[in-house]
Amino acid sequence: MEVLIESIKKVALLIPVPLFETLYMVLASTLFSVILGLPLGIITAISEEGHIWERRGLNRILNGLVNITRSFPFIILMIAVFPLTKLIVGKRIGTTAAIVPLTIAAIPFVARLVETAIKEISPGIIEAALSMGADIKQIIFRVLIPEALPSIASGITLTIINLIGYSAMAGAIGGGGLGNLAIRYGYQGFQEDVMIGTVIVLILMVQIIQSIGSRIYNKLVK
Repeated sequence: MEVLIESIKKVALLIPVPLFETLYMVLASTLFSVILGLPLGIITAISEEGHIWERRGLNRILNGLVNITRSFPFIILMIAVFPLTKLIVGKRIGTTAAIVPLTIAAIPFVARLVETAIKEISPGIIEAALSMGADIKQIIFRVLIPEALPSIASGITLTIINLIGYSAMAGAIGGGGLGNLAIRYGYQGFQEDVMIGTVIVLILMVQIIQSIGSRIYNKLVK
């Protein structure tokens, strides 16, 4: 029992700073990915054949970019964008530096979720808006986004959960956070209690975020 109590105390002392770093990375990259991914998803959706702003060439280019970016394993992507990370934040590794590849990895994910949410909207609703003289801007902001909002909220929840996993991988190459704690103390330091504690915290984070996301989704649906 004493050994268990000591392990809990040790983990409790080690967790706070890495937990804050993980939350910082995840929330910042979520914000930036939504800011950039939302318009990308909307444009991709409305530019496809038969939609309100048909642009086949642009649609093929955007789909290609999204597919290419999504095909990169995150660790490879993180290394590949080191020069861009250095240019933006002044360094290649660290908690703040990890936000750049995390955002780049999440943008196409958000864009695809937004695109799918918009495509699920009944064409009849769009046709009704067009028949009343609504222009493209009005349809986007007064029809498409409000109708797709529950699905978009659900997609953002899924994005945050994925980013938690990505941030843990970022810790393997100097990104900080809970992943770095698990690698340094749990794996390299052979401290199983730290590894187990880190996993428990990550599981709790996912459960809390999923619970909050589900409540927001249900309220938006109602």
